[in-house]
Amino acid sequence: MSSSTTVGTAARPLRVAVVGSGPAGVYAADILTKSEAVKSGELTVSIDLFDRYPAPYGLIRYGVAPDHPRIKGIVNALHKVLDRGDIRFFGNVDYGTDISIEDLRTHYDAVIFATGAIKDADLNIPGIELEGSFGGADFVSWYDGHPDVPREWPLEATSVAVLGNGNVALDVARVLSKHADDLLVTEIPDNVYAGLKASPVTDVHVFGRRGPAQVKFTPLELRELSHSKDVDIILYAEDFEFDEESDRQIQTNNQTKTMVGTLTNWIAEQPEDLSELKASRRLHLHFLHSPVEIVDSAEAPGKVAAIKFERTELDGTGNARGTGEFIDYPVEAVYRAIGYFGSALPDVEFDHRRGVVANDGGRVLDASGEHVPGLYATGWIKRGPIGLIGHTKGDALETVTYLLEDRENLPFAPAPEADAVVELLDARGVKFTSWEGWLALDAHELALGAAASDAGTSHGVEVQRERIKVVPREDMVDISRDGVAAQV
Repeated sequence: MSSSTTVGTAARPLRVAVVGSGPAGVYAADILTKSEAVKSGELTVSIDLFDRYPAPYGLIRYGVAPDHPRIKGIVNALHKVLDRGDIRFFGNVDYGTDISIEDLRTHYDAVIFATGAIKDADLNIPGIELEGSFGGADFVSWYDGHPDVPREWPLEATSVAVLGNGNVALDVARVLSKHADDLLVTEIPDNVYAGLKASPVTDVHVFGRRGPAQVKFTPLELRELSHSKDVDIILYAEDFEFDEESDRQIQTNNQTKTMVGTLTNWIAEQPEDLSELKASRRLHLHFLHSPVEIVDSAEAPGKVAAIKFERTELDGTGNARGTGEFIDYPVEAVYRAIGYFGSALPDVEFDHRRGVVANDGGRVLDASGEHVPGLYATGWIKRGPIGLIGHTKGDALETVTYLLEDRENLPFAPAPEADAVVELLDARGVKFTSWEGWLALDAHELALGAAASDAGTSHGVEVQRERIKVVPREDMVDISRDGVAAQV
């Protein structure tokens, strides 16, 4: 049914549901509200943002290391969008469980999926299933206080391998090697502090398959490694290989030039006799290593005892090839941080090879490759888990542009009233949270930090704590809903 006369007007705004309240979802909602069609008064929109977690911000809250300096800036930007009051937030609502595609199509003219990616990409090598072999994304969820992961983490290894040369790999390595007391200034929950405090780790090894010029982390992430107290960074001269493509990248890409410069300065300043390094923990950066097998031992069958690599070399194009030389490193734990992978969504066509919703520029496709009217995708669930925040904004703009192009032919929602979805969730007993509820939870977490600071010490350490993150889902929901009820 055409929407030109009845949808998108003052009498009947265009109703849009966004599933996922991380940067991708919030940016899509924000771009739609600021579109020329809306600003000119040609179109009116009503947007509801759904998230399976009680709190907003998605991967910014549950996927970025707590000591990352960019978190505050991104959270503040997302907060400003949601605090305007023209976008409703429904937290603790799980798509596919609490609300279905049929429900959304009943109450909304268009649906944008922005669910991101939270699982680890697979690494198919022998021994990956051994005890002590972990996914980096799972570990990130633990130290970020994700409500749906166990409260404890088996931090029993003295020597650890981290596989990957992206930002997540460096986050994992930094948190593993950093002293827990130095993380008290962040929002880490008490159970995470206790786990890291008891960790016996002395050596964390980060392995990349290619050379220093091909790393995928950013200069900021690299520099953060050097900020850890009582942690020495160790590099190895035999890993510093540069081919023609490496030289081209160094000359033409400022980011590559900066990172290679930082790494070469570090190794130049490193003492020849490593015994001169006196820190109690060491973070080793290795390049030109391709993992072959994780192995156990006769003394500890079924548990990680070492990891085998094949040494690689660059082939002139920036890619790596095996040399036939193998080397074993004794470690008791292995963390794979080689990327994230998206999860399929109920009743939406999914590309299991790429881990994304089947789509063409953000228009969701069916099994035959045809656009499903009214369904869209943005962010990592659209393009895969690559790129930074700037890419996410561009993604959202492309998706929203298509949605606006399609608006005359969107399927007509039969029950578009704003209260209808609230009544639906209430009838199903879904304890959904709201933006006002998040403000209550936000204030609660800040108060926990202030109370610890006022006490003078936290866990025996003199430190100012800005906030302490609440972990249990039921507590998050209760604090959010009780805080709203108290205001009524």
